[in-house]
Amino acid sequence: MMTDPIADMLTRIRNAQAARKGVVEISSSKIKKQLAEILSHEGYLGKVEEDSLKLPKLVLELKYNGREPVIQSLARISKPGHRVYCSAENLPTILNDYGIAIISTSQGIMTNKEAKKAKVGGEIICSVY
Repeated sequence: MMTDPIADMLTRIRNAQAARKGVVEISSSKIKKQLAEILSHEGYLGKVEEDSLKLPKLVLELKYNGREPVIQSLARISKPGHRVYCSAENLPTILNDYGIAIISTSQGIMTNKEAKKAKVGGEIICSVY
């Protein structure tokens, strides 16, 4: 039984990039789809497609700069056994604002920059750069 599906998604992306794959398939859920769309919108992933023939799954296109993956680091911050919350004033800056943190707020899932503009805090899901 999987206890943390988000950590599994992030690990699958990291492993696929280490193996220099073009795409990675993961099981689909609303939160995973939102995370993938944010990563795509911020330029860390290519296309995000939902494939629901038998089991719903997401097909994520990985991006590379030459031979190097675009995503240098993809880390889970808030875990099921240790939740990490942050107020709007104390939102993290990742790599001098070159990277992003993905935050689950009362207004939905958004990046740390969007959460700062909206003046909302929440649970810090992961950091990417």
